[in-house]
Order: sequence, then structure tokens, then C-alpha cells
Amino acid sequence: MAFINYSAREINCKLVYYGPGLCGKTTNLKFIYEKIAESAKGKMISLATESERTLFFDFLPLSLGEIRGYKTRFHLYTVPGQVFYDASRKLILKGVDGVVFVADSQEERYEANLESMDNLVGNLREQGLELERLPCVIQYNKRDLPNAMPVDELRAELNPQGKRHDFEASASSGKGVFETLKALAKLVLLDLRRSK
Repeated sequence: MAFINYSAREINCKLVYYGPGLCGKTTNLKFIYEKIAESAKGKMISLATESERTLFFDFLPLSLGEIRGYKTRFHLYTVPGQVFYDASRKLILKGVDGVVFVADSQEERYEANLESMDNLVGNLREQGLELERLPCVIQYNKRDLPNAMPVDELRAELNPQGKRHDFEASASSGKGVFETLKALAKLVLLDLRRSK
């Protein structure tokens, strides 16, 4: 649900990074934030608890291109990974235009990935949205770790029909981070152009 600021001639789009706890959502945003030119970004806001690096959200506006004379601005958010912060997850998903599902490739995090994907689908449904109709990209993060599962096994559960763009990544080194973001941004812009 993009927000249009007519006086500033801006279309504001909300992209949410979703996934299990400590899968690399915040690491993705921090890497993006560090690499973006100062003139193209706003302030990053991060709230942390003892058990989670991100309690509420990280915020990062990016300006990318124009649609019919309006600048597009992307606001990037992460959700808390732990299930007991579900109310925060729901709040952050309100008005979402696109989702990056960040999967933790470690074998011992397999069930947490599935649980988080189910949670995403359920939380979107509560808002009258369906994941199949929303721009969504999947990132298989932590590919650099020795206990990373084969991508085909992760894909079989998280992207079984192969309909979504998916990327291998190591957010700590930046591998696959911008490819993931660019793919989602492109899908969101296509979606906006179709709806205008």
C-alpha cells in the first residue's frame, strides 16, 4: 500500500525483511546502509533487547527512480525474529509493499525458517493480503557457513514452485545483499506501475 506524498511528489514504498531470529535481517540492512551514499539515505533507527538484536525495526529510505514524475522512496524495515514479538511483526507488516524473506541456511535453523514462513503467511492473511499476490523475494542467507543446507532442500520448502526470485547470500560479507534488494525493488515498481 504505497503512500503518495503529493506535495513532495514522492511515492513511498515499504519493504519488510522477515525471517527467524538472528537469520541476518538486521545485517542485511546494516550492510545496505553502510554502502548507500549519504545523500540517498535517511536515519537508521534500531531498537535492541537482551535476546534480539532488533526488537522493532530498522528504517532506511532510499530514492530510486521516478514513476510519472514522482520520485520513489523505499523504506526498509526488519521484524523481530522471535515468535513472542508477533504483535510487533503484525504492526510492521501494515501497509507493506514487498517482502524479503531471509532464511537462515544453517541446518539447525530449518524448522525456524518454516515456522517463520507460516507466521508471515498468517500475519498477511489477517491483513487481507496473500503472499502469492505480494512482491516477495527469498534470500538464503549464511551460505558461507560449513553447516549450510543445500539450497535445493531449502527451496523445496520455501519456494517449491520456483515462482519467487531467490538468492544465495552472506549478509555479513555483503554477498547477495544488493541483488536481493534490487530484485524486490524492481518487483514493487512493476506492481506500482500496473496499479496506477
